[in-house]
Amino acid sequence: MSNKESIKIEEFKDELNSYSDESLFNITSFGTDLTFRELSTMYEEGELEKPEMQRHYVWNRMEASRFIDSLLLGLPVPSIFLAKTKDNKRLIVDGYQRIMTVYDYMRGSFSGDQKSFKLYNSEVINSRWRGKTFAELSQEQQRAIKTYPIHAIIFEQKQPEDDTGMYQIFERINTGGRTLKAQEIRNCVYHGRLNQLLLELNRENYWRNILDMQTLDSRMQDVELILRFLAFRDIDENKEMTHQINLVKYLNQFMGNNINISELDCELIKKDFSMTMNYIFDCLGKTAFRNGKEKNGEFKYNSKINPVIFDAVSVSALRYIKSGGSELITEEKYQALLKDDEFQMVIKHRTTNTQNILDRQRISYNILFGE
Repeated sequence: MSNKESIKIEEFKDELNSYSDESLFNITSFGTDLTFRELSTMYEEGELEKPEMQRHYVWNRMEASRFIDSLLLGLPVPSIFLAKTKDNKRLIVDGYQRIMTVYDYMRGSFSGDQKSFKLYNSEVINSRWRGKTFAELSQEQQRAIKTYPIHAIIFEQKQPEDDTGMYQIFERINTGGRTLKAQEIRNCVYHGRLNQLLLELNRENYWRNILDMQTLDSRMQDVELILRFLAFRDIDENKEMTHQINLVKYLNQFMGNNINISELDCELIKKDFSMTMNYIFDCLGKTAFRNGKEKNGEFKYNSKINPVIFDAVSVSALRYIKSGGSELITEEKYQALLKDDEFQMVIKHRTTNTQNILDRQRISYNILFGE
């Protein structure tokens, strides 16, 4: 399941807002020059980490060849940004394409297609190494690449003790060619058992069926839906909830607080998620979590998943199942929920208002599972 495309999902402006954390950060940084020989060794020995799925290699052969050409010509190249992790490793914040281009060239295989890495045979590449592999370069040219010093800026967050500062750094500094979505950044920052669990659950067949999408979403919006389910399960019991939440921050905090959950908690989450999604798919199939309305006597469903409906229906279903309920949701009841004026109000307006979140869950439970 390696092919990737984008999931069809509705977006709400209230939920996309980023934030400036109230905390004042104590983040130290220092600059140092690292050779590509050093970076390659660090990468091979596991001291230099590529955030999982954060940066698929996207440069084409021309872009990669031009970068190698710049090194051989002795031209300056942009700095890379690394973050010092709690286990004293270095996490690549910005610069993965540059590092992997040189690493690939030195080992002889191009990540873009796993074929032999020869520099592009074009006039834009210097004739002295045009069309050559690393092994075909002179020893002097090979040494020029290995010993080329690239400036690295290394960050370390001292305070606060969570990873909120690292999230802000990824969001503000990363220059990978496109703006990263929130879950892509979380996947970079919150390494641990919870993140691994999210990625595992995202590959489950029952989940792919309910999304009506067998390939993984290229921007990790499918993973974020799973995170929402986990974070909103017990929101009514959260005594620290404010009147209004910032969804990005709320989900960040949930991941940070549960970054290395126990194996037992992992198994409980798997059970909750599996039985909830299987139940909903059995009831609603591929209409689950879609909004809709009646038109000309026929009920029409939207093609996009509505994440706000997803929260309300999935959490309500979990509570119903855990209470011992087993009757299936009928299509008639689901359409009644979507026709309810109060429900439509709280899924369209002030979607991050705490009372509206709780009201969505209450209305969903009463209509779908009430007597």
